[in-house]
Amino acid sequence: MNIIDELKWRGLVNQTSDEEGLKKLTEKEAIALYCGMDPTGDSMHIGHLLPFMTLQRFAKAGNHPYIVIGGATGSIGDPSGKKAERPMQTMEQVDHNVEALSSQAKRIFPSFTMVNNYDWTAQIGILDFLRDYGKLFNVNTMLNKEIVSSRLETGISFTEFTYQILQSLDFLTLYRQHNVKLQVGGGDQWGNLTAGLDLIHKAEGQDAEVYALTIPLLLKADGTKFGKTAGGAVWLDSKKTSPYEFYQFWFNQDDRDVINLLKEFTFLSKDEIEDLAEKVKTHPEKREAQRKLAEEVTTFVHGEDALKVAQKITEVLFSGEIKELTTAEVAQAFNGVPSAEITKDEINLVDLLIAANVDKSKRQAREDIQNGAIRINGERLTDTTLMIDPSTSFDGKYIVIRRGKKKYFLAEIK
Repeated sequence: MNIIDELKWRGLVNQTSDEEGLKKLTEKEAIALYCGMDPTGDSMHIGHLLPFMTLQRFAKAGNHPYIVIGGATGSIGDPSGKKAERPMQTMEQVDHNVEALSSQAKRIFPSFTMVNNYDWTAQIGILDFLRDYGKLFNVNTMLNKEIVSSRLETGISFTEFTYQILQSLDFLTLYRQHNVKLQVGGGDQWGNLTAGLDLIHKAEGQDAEVYALTIPLLLKADGTKFGKTAGGAVWLDSKKTSPYEFYQFWFNQDDRDVINLLKEFTFLSKDEIEDLAEKVKTHPEKREAQRKLAEEVTTFVHGEDALKVAQKITEVLFSGEIKELTTAEVAQAFNGVPSAEITKDEINLVDLLIAANVDKSKRQAREDIQNGAIRINGERLTDTTLMIDPSTSFDGKYIVIRRGKKKYFLAEIK
């Protein structure tokens, strides 16, 4: 299957500047292509993941992907999809984010070539910029781009207005220096991508063979945007979103969404995905498709060891055998659950439930204990007079409390 046909089957093609031309080019030769990422933060989230996984599909087909980290464009701010100006970052913050994102991207996509657009943009003086590049952009055309026109009512600064020139310069530079012929981006980047095509054709001639491809905005079956949770973004940095939380995010996807997500976020074959689709229809309760999705994406982003830890935590929480977890695994498993700090001193079980905000009153705490609703580190306790020694569990750092079947609380020992 041609790479463009595969992308279409997977639902990864939103717009292309010339689909037939791009398909013929990829059948004729291996190409260099790129996707950019501005350093607005110090970690990617799963919204960034899909374009780069699309580049990985091109790599598997023998092509050469580049990632452009926007050390220059990130200091300006992309107006796309924003109702107001982005807060301007300091250059120190931009540099920190560039370093963090570059390290992260190299770990996840080791075969890609990484470049920073600050390296070529910083060398251009203001007069050269205006004469060599600004002259090639028509203001009327720029105003008609959706990324700009959507901001005209609320206002847009000249700084953000010129963003599409800088991004276009990236494409021109990569075309000249590395023969890059395709830019991939999200659906909201179409105006910036086509501006890059226009610049190359004006600077290098209309016969320059360059293309643009955007990926659709991902929506769930209920119409909401994919990738957000009640806690916010799902990050690729394990310190921001633990591998266990990451695994659970994918495992908990709706039956209506899981097959599309397998197509978009895994490298499973068409036959494998169609087999899982059949299992969703016949035995949805087994959640085999969700489990496979979680395994594939967690391994791709965090590696096999992290997957094994996430699976272990999942199994332990299901069985209730909390003592099987290590201290580090407890921290990962219960990140985000209600928590409170307690001292290292021995504490009565009733008082512990109050201190950890498990119960609001001693009367309720005693009832929960006597009714068998309380487990401490996986062990059911029914004696209200029992004293708990915090030093005996998880290196003296945590006590895990469960009330009922599913409600967990964490006492952190200070």
